[in-house]
Amino acid sequence: MKNITTHLAFVILLTACGQQASETTPDVSETTEPEISIYASALENPSRPEADRERDAGRHPAQVLEFFGIESGATVLDMFSGGGYYTEMLAHVVGDNGHVVSHMNKVMLGFSGDEFEMRHADNRLPNVEVLMAENNELDLDAGQFDAVIMTLNYHDLYWESEEYSWAKIEVENFLAELFEGMKPGATLGIVDHYAVAGAPSETGSTLHRIDRGIVIAEVEAAGLVLDGESDLLRNTDDDRSKLVFDPEVRGKTDRFILRFKKPE
Repeated sequence: MKNITTHLAFVILLTACGQQASETTPDVSETTEPEISIYASALENPSRPEADRERDAGRHPAQVLEFFGIESGATVLDMFSGGGYYTEMLAHVVGDNGHVVSHMNKVMLGFSGDEFEMRHADNRLPNVEVLMAENNELDLDAGQFDAVIMTLNYHDLYWESEEYSWAKIEVENFLAELFEGMKPGATLGIVDHYAVAGAPSETGSTLHRIDRGIVIAEVEAAGLVLDGESDLLRNTDDDRSKLVFDPEVRGKTDRFILRFKKPE
């Protein structure tokens, strides 16, 4: 009788332990998939044109915008936006509660043509506003932007062309206007083609490249602070003596990425 009682007690104990284990062990089938970042989601957005996707490998736009710290709901200025490759990425990153201002001028509109028209046709990017402003006529509301980006066009601040009616830009005034338009703590993100170290600013006009040191010195003189730098787009095999449109280097140039902050 004693053995039977002991056996029953043991069975009851095992049953209780089994119930407790089943109550505390998570069901693997119910685990959630990892959350996709807003940058990866923007990159994979099905509405992005195929031509944009073909450029992604050489531009890494998701990682660049993440480095710049562009957030959902932000208001962002895309300076000299051209065909709008980054404008579209920004629109998807900031989302419905954000706002993107896509800056253009007549010369760049002429270069971009059909791509720009396609990009903005039929209100396909409803959170994007186009701002037309010619050189030296930029006029921004104070404290308007959480971020400003300039991708592959800082060097154009030094471009001069009578053929294309591109007026020389007053760089100091231009940067002062950007500073005015940025909120305290806002980011200025710059991507551009490396020039040979120590190359004069005129290289921006001749080779469409710019010395990284010139950019840092000018932007800091305007009141912003260098907050970070990325080697994501480096290519040390680039021949920096070549025009960026030369077929040997086009799309494969060595590029710097700089992140500046407006002091709080």
